[in-house]
Amino acid sequence: MADLIQLILSGVALGMIYALLAFGYSITFSTSRTINFAQGEFLMLGALTGLTVDVRLHLGYVMAVAAAAGIGAVLGVVLERVAIRPALRTGSTVAWVLATVALGIVARNAAERIWGTDDSPFPAPLSSEPMRLGPIRVLPQEVLIIGIAGLIMIAVEIFRRRSIWGKAVTAVAADNEAAALAGINVPVTITASFVISSAIAAVSGVLVAPLTLAGPTMGTLLSTKAYAVAIVGGLQSGIGVIVGGLLIGLCEQFTARYISTGYKDTPGFILLILILLIKPAGIFGKRSIKKV
Repeated sequence: MADLIQLILSGVALGMIYALLAFGYSITFSTSRTINFAQGEFLMLGALTGLTVDVRLHLGYVMAVAAAAGIGAVLGVVLERVAIRPALRTGSTVAWVLATVALGIVARNAAERIWGTDDSPFPAPLSSEPMRLGPIRVLPQEVLIIGIAGLIMIAVEIFRRRSIWGKAVTAVAADNEAAALAGINVPVTITASFVISSAIAAVSGVLVAPLTLAGPTMGTLLSTKAYAVAIVGGLQSGIGVIVGGLLIGLCEQFTARYISTGYKDTPGFILLILILLIKPAGIFGKRSIKKV
């Protein structure tokens, strides 16, 4: 039983990281119908920026999180202005896909030039020793991930549902032209969504790095799985991405424990294929009807 509880906690912590990244995909898709395929690189830059602030500048983990959020926000503005806005202006889907992929490649190459190609350990802010709760041993960083990721997603959801900006996002998601006619500044709303999404990705890097390693390639697989989570749960559903993240995180942990670590990455993609076959809009997604 203790082993089972430990697996569940580890799966939940991993799933919350996937869900946090997928939450960023959901935010930008709601406003612009686009996805940032450089999200993994933004996670990586957040982790490496946090590592510099925490380890090399000795400013502590809290400042590392703040610095990561700041660099993520700046990257979000750059991404929206350079890659997304021109593509939306021309109505080209291919343009924003290629532009975000290209920006991710540039970010990874820049990171290799600045921080090198080797992965570096990121010190845990609390303790690297597991906490003992009877027969159960839990890493403090896993608890921190679950808590902070949960708080971020709850805060963003409340902000989206209760604030004027949230109502603007809902209006823009429903119809850009109607929102503009209602007096909503559509470009600013879209920019804000990319700022929040990119900041979340960068903070995710600082959260997950103590459990892995910080390096230029750390975000590649994480962002791919987060995209699978977004599709499984439903791109426009906040609850959906949380459920999708937990499903995939738990499946990976149980597969690694009871089958083989070599197959750990398989369940998420199998689940993605099944969902696409059975319910293409995702578990909590809704089919959109486009009027012509």
